[in-house]
Amino acid sequence: MNLEVNGFNIANIVLVTFVASMLLVYIIKKVAVQINALDMPNERKVHKQPMPRIGGLAIFLSFLLGYMLYGTLSTQMLSVLIGGFIIILTGIVDDINPLKAKHKFLCQIVAAAIVVFYGKLFFTNITLLGYTFVFPTLINMILSTIFIVAIINAINLIDGLDGLASGISSIYFATIAILGFVLNKLGGLDVILSLIMLGSTLGFLFHNFPPAKIFMGDTGSMFLGFMIAVIALLGYKVTTITSIIIPILLLFIPIFDTLIAIIRRLIKKESIGKPDKEHLHHQLLRMTSSTTKTVLIIYFINALFSAISILYVLGDHKQAIAMYIVLMIFFLFLILKTNILFEHKKRKEK
Repeated sequence: MNLEVNGFNIANIVLVTFVASMLLVYIIKKVAVQINALDMPNERKVHKQPMPRIGGLAIFLSFLLGYMLYGTLSTQMLSVLIGGFIIILTGIVDDINPLKAKHKFLCQIVAAAIVVFYGKLFFTNITLLGYTFVFPTLINMILSTIFIVAIINAINLIDGLDGLASGISSIYFATIAILGFVLNKLGGLDVILSLIMLGSTLGFLFHNFPPAKIFMGDTGSMFLGFMIAVIALLGYKVTTITSIIIPILLLFIPIFDTLIAIIRRLIKKESIGKPDKEHLHHQLLRMTSSTTKTVLIIYFINALFSAISILYVLGDHKQAIAMYIVLMIFFLFLILKTNILFEHKKRKEK
């Protein structure tokens, strides 16, 4: 089957960006060492030796190449490029010399606001489980800005193990492309960008899957979160994404982990921006004692949520919701065996 997007073969889009990203990583690794963009090991980190950490730059440059080859210019796309550049610049600076959380947050808001207010890319309504909520335009724009910033930080927080953020993001991009095919909307900008990002992210994952040879750093994790949010908003424009439940399903693990991290830090009366080693992936790593096994488990769970979202889009809402509830129960049972909220195993350690 010869599937095309705007006259370009899908396989070619993914292959070209994959190869470009994979080759660029070799250059980026040397650049990272020269500018001292290294992730040094400490008690909170899993790795034991300094690692280059601006690998996300390879993803961004491959994305730019893919856009130049397969994209079309528009005010909307220009806003995405400007916002993406701000995110990348912020990430590079942070990966070389860590910024304060409030400064990163401000840059994220600026990047998101450019997409929403200049690019006019925002929710026009929000559909959830059959209910549609309509808000005034300004409220929709504010909610869309918050949505972008939230997803940026969710992906940033999940980036704690080799291959985790890049793998989850790849599943997301692949799912959006599949939804575009299922709905016969392969010409949508969300699908084109998903294919470009899929190849770019997989090319980086070639080097980042355990044991990783390079980290994406905030440069990559924030850019992936930014593009995931942008593609979700674009999906609303062309109805590839028919309900807010779809991005929630596709990003359930990073969204869940972010919410639990906030609750955990509030319970401990700590700053919600304080980093720790109690995230879901850290908990599973303690159970499996294997980075590869932990990452594959999370991939599998995420893939199941993606499969349910595809079923939901196909129109079988009741069956999809039933499967979602079953998967949720299984997932909650799994996390109850961890110390993600409460250190209930302390008694056994005495």
